[in-house]
Amino acid sequence: MIGMPLLRTAVAVALCLAPALASAQSKPEYIRFPETKGALYKPDAGPAPHVGVLVMHRTADYLAHPACTELSRRGLLLLCMNTRYENNEVMVNFERLPLDVKAGVEYLRKQPGITKVLLFGHSGGGPLMSLYQAVAENGPAYCKGANKLSECGDDLAGLPKADGIIFADPNPGNSVNTLRRINPAVANENNPPDPKPVAELDMFDPKNGFNPNGASTYSEEFQARYFKAQAERMNRLIATAQEKLERIRRKDYAYPDDDIMIIPRSGNPGSGAGGSESGLYVAQTAMPYFNSTAKPAKLLKNDGTVSVRVIDSVLVPNTRAGEIIKGFRTGTKIFTLRSFFSAQAIRSTNSKDGIDWCSSNNSTVCAIGSITVPVLFMAMGGRYYVGDGERYFEAAKSQDKDFLVIEGATHGFTPRTPCEKTPGQYANSMKNLFDYTAKWVEARFKPS
Repeated sequence: MIGMPLLRTAVAVALCLAPALASAQSKPEYIRFPETKGALYKPDAGPAPHVGVLVMHRTADYLAHPACTELSRRGLLLLCMNTRYENNEVMVNFERLPLDVKAGVEYLRKQPGITKVLLFGHSGGGPLMSLYQAVAENGPAYCKGANKLSECGDDLAGLPKADGIIFADPNPGNSVNTLRRINPAVANENNPPDPKPVAELDMFDPKNGFNPNGASTYSEEFQARYFKAQAERMNRLIATAQEKLERIRRKDYAYPDDDIMIIPRSGNPGSGAGGSESGLYVAQTAMPYFNSTAKPAKLLKNDGTVSVRVIDSVLVPNTRAGEIIKGFRTGTKIFTLRSFFSAQAIRSTNSKDGIDWCSSNNSTVCAIGSITVPVLFMAMGGRYYVGDGERYFEAAKSQDKDFLVIEGATHGFTPRTPCEKTPGQYANSMKNLFDYTAKWVEARFKPS
């Protein structure tokens, strides 16, 4: 999930990089929807747009997202919306959010001249937009079933389909992120937790391969043990939450509706602390499954050219992750039992390649296997979703699909400046991303 400080920084940097862009969309129009709100960005000049793009995130405020200005100045109509759970992660009912997306799609369809509507899924908007389209194409049966930890309702029937999806560094699912970031060395689920971690699972112990001054190196044996233990901790949390909900259904619980759920030592990127994830791939960045492509892929270089190669993220290790994750604000997740199941829980046998992707509706990998419209996947080359981007591309059912990595870009699209070997090495990351996106749209969606 992109945190608000990061999003504000991304917007500010986008404006600073090219002062002329700051006034390019001078009068975004505020739109009130029944459950939420949005801002409509129209090009100030040029032909009337025929393509509308909807930008949304599960909980973050996206009314001033970089895509709003960057794509509208490239001739598209942008509707940047928030959901009913704006800045309210604790109460999210993920299966209700397609109704907010529906309101945005219907609004864009009604705008004069608009013949095509696309979805833009950035960060936590990736699993949201992919869920919406999977249900729109397949009906509520997609998000129901005995395997689902949380099911949707029949109110999702009849969602209007989008014509394509642009994925910009989408996360694989908040459920997957929670699984990957959860620290299995926690001795118990008490709050506060036991301060002494389980030694054989402590990723921040130098004996296990941690380097407090640079890149860590974990053995294959430790990695396998750690990934398995992460799944086991998640499965224990699922079992505990299921038992409490069953008691609520039997009217044998202190609360008749729900309860709080606290997960310490699990990372909290939305806190604004930055880098509070505790996955092994954050400390050992040379971990191909997460931070590299397995096959040659397209790299959009800073000079605007594209090369095909095996791509490694330029992300450097976060040596402060261990101390940050110990904090309450920076290392603890807080949900209710129901919001945990709806957006954060997923079944697995290990957190690397043993994930039951479709046990959660908050799963980009599962949803794209049921989508047929054109899709563009862009991974940021200064982040740890490079391997995931390749997985999306391979799992996508769409016949018209594209995947590339933006050289040196952060999760917010700005240059990963601390990773530059020469000044300005990644300076064009924002411009290149949106130039490529606009060309991709233009090539596929001609005026009717």
